[in-house]
Order: sequence, then structure tokens, then C-alpha cells
Amino acid sequence: MSDLESRLGHTFKDPDLLRRALTHASASTTDSNERLEFLGDRVLGLVIAEQLHRLYPGDPEGILALKLNALVRSEACAQAAEKAGLGEHLILANSEIASGGRKKAAILAGACEAVIAALYLDGGFAVARDFIERYWQEQYAGLSRDMRDAKTALQEWAQAKKGGAAPVYKLIKREGPDHAPRFLIEVSVAGQTPATGEGSSKREAEQAAAQAMLAQLEKK
Repeated sequence: MSDLESRLGHTFKDPDLLRRALTHASASTTDSNERLEFLGDRVLGLVIAEQLHRLYPGDPEGILALKLNALVRSEACAQAAEKAGLGEHLILANSEIASGGRKKAAILAGACEAVIAALYLDGGFAVARDFIERYWQEQYAGLSRDMRDAKTALQEWAQAKKGGAAPVYKLIKREGPDHAPRFLIEVSVAGQTPATGEGSSKREAEQAAAQAMLAQLEKK
């Protein structure tokens, strides 16, 4: 684990704590990382909230909340886990390994939160914060001033029109294996040409479709 500890920025006094943080429920139902995941989620939320409060003194509470949600969601945790190289060290059942478990976003996100908890318990708050600051840098850089997502912006546009109905999203196609699916979603708004978007999850595809519709509206 020395290579991983180097990337985490901490040498564990209790190596078993790190091992447990990397153990998925498929490999052990009694010694998995689920309890650590619960704690790590709270530590992550506190660190991110503290940093946002310091970095954006002019932002109102609502915008800070949107930025917080963008940085603590499972996609953000999975991205950090990939950068830290957690996937290759995960302890999984053979069946989970065979189905591509080391690259599954949900498993990576859970392991990332569990590792944050392990760092917090073994090294303290500062150690956990250092890890988060290191592996969330790009995601901070990607925050926009207006944190309304595309679906929210499109819904607000539709409802602002007289008698406007909410956008309707429809699954057009699902392709690929279970561990790497691709979704094609169509969004319809009354009086507008439907737009489509693609993504690795329904949520991502819906956001892409909403963004395509907004781009279409801007051209009119």
C-alpha cells in the first residue's frame, strides 16, 4: 500500500483502516467500507462547505448550496477516486471484478468517501482536508458563477412562458454493457423542436439534452 499512501499523502498508523476503506460489500458484508463511507460523506461536506465559504465571500447561501452539491455528488467523488488511483487497490468479489467493478462510478465514489473517513480517523481533519484539496482542484476550477444546471434553467424558461408546461424527457435508446452504458434522451418543450443528449447515465443524458435545447433557443 506504500504507493497508494504516497498518493493519499499519509502513512497509516493503522493499515487495517485503509484496507477496510477499500473493501467493497461484494467482498465482505461484515467488514466492508459502508460505515466509513457514511462518515467520509460528512467529512467531505464539511471540508467543501468550509472552502466555499472562504473562496466565495460574495455568494448567497443558495449559490453556495448549488456549488456544494456539485462538488460532493457521486460523480465528483468517482472522479477524485480515479485521479488518486483507488480503483486498482479496491478489494472486490471476483464477480464484481469480472463485471468491471474497478471502473464503476458508484463503487469508486463510495471508496473515495470511505478513504476520506479513514484519513480523518487515522490522521485527523487536516490530513483529510489535504487529500480533498489535492484531488478536487480541477472540479473547483470547473465551478461557474451561475450554478443553475441546464435542466433547471430550461424548466425556468419554460415556466416563464405564458401557460408554459415543464419540459418532458424521454428515453430514446440505451446501449452498451451494464458497467458502461450509454443513454440517449430526448427533451420536448411545447412549441419547440425536440433536442437530444447522450451520457453515461440518464441524469447526464438529460442534462445534455437540456443544454442542447437551451443552445437551440439561443439561436432564435
